[in-house]
Amino acid sequence: MSAGHGHGHGVSAAADRKLLGGALALIVGFMIAEVIVGIAAGSLALVTDAAHMLTDAIAIALALLAIRLAAKPPAGGFTYGFKRVEILSAQANGITLLLLAVYFVYEAVNRMIDPPEVEGALVLITGVVGIFVNLFATWLISKANRSSLNVEGAFQHILNDLFAFIATAVAGLVVLLTGFARADAIAALVVAVLMLKAGVGLVRDSGRIFLEAAPTAIDPQALGAELCAVDGVVEVHDLHVWEITSGEPAASAHVLVAEGLDCHQIRVRIEEVLAERHHLTHSTLQVDHATADRPTEHCSDSHGPVHTTAHRAVTGAGSAPDPASPPH
Repeated sequence: MSAGHGHGHGVSAAADRKLLGGALALIVGFMIAEVIVGIAAGSLALVTDAAHMLTDAIAIALALLAIRLAAKPPAGGFTYGFKRVEILSAQANGITLLLLAVYFVYEAVNRMIDPPEVEGALVLITGVVGIFVNLFATWLISKANRSSLNVEGAFQHILNDLFAFIATAVAGLVVLLTGFARADAIAALVVAVLMLKAGVGLVRDSGRIFLEAAPTAIDPQALGAELCAVDGVVEVHDLHVWEITSGEPAASAHVLVAEGLDCHQIRVRIEEVLAERHHLTHSTLQVDHATADRPTEHCSDSHGPVHTTAHRAVTGAGSAPDPASPPH
């Protein structure tokens, strides 16, 4: 039995906190100004942007909190520490985006039907300033560790806000030049669609981690066949691949090797395959010899496919046994 370790993410947590903190200060300051101008201008697009910026601020604050908690060492029953707090943060960001998007679609449709008066000049000026503020904030967060779904969630919030300000500035220009007040509502709809897209992505990706799904870049079926191709391996079963948190995949498996071979040497080779080809540096492997008289209690309740040197797989309980894969 062995566990291989080694995790690195390039950008330190301290650097991430500094970058996120700078972006948070920018967002909060401009958000307050935008709420005041949005109410004065009667612009739904500006109020929508301000609400989006509030979710940006919450997203960044949650990201900062999650980074601090994730840095705490494992303790008590939390054997992985608090790494998945980052995923909770990402999911909260995604759900917030979805809920706000639905609300702003509703408001925008109402304004399309009955458009209020909108101060185009104020909307245009605020939109242009917002573009520059969000460009700087986006640049700051882009330098942080975006392999973290937590940081990526905050980044998606800011990036969507940047697009929103572009749409708002265009709407302000249209209202100013043509008096077409519905342009403001159309801009709000564009923002809402962007929020829906980002929200769905965050909820989907964080949900996969909570459900212990394999990373999208790894096919467990192909991985099982690949491990069976390692010299000396007879069978691989109970193969599990999941993510502890974003960018930190893990794997475990029960491996049977040919009788008379060195289990430890083959285990080391399997760990090299996992690390070099799939970046799976956190692996736990149970390696035993395959013998004709293997006790059935080896795997009394095998989960998932059984991979053999014949590259065939037998689904666990309830399926017919493969002649090349004796039951456990």
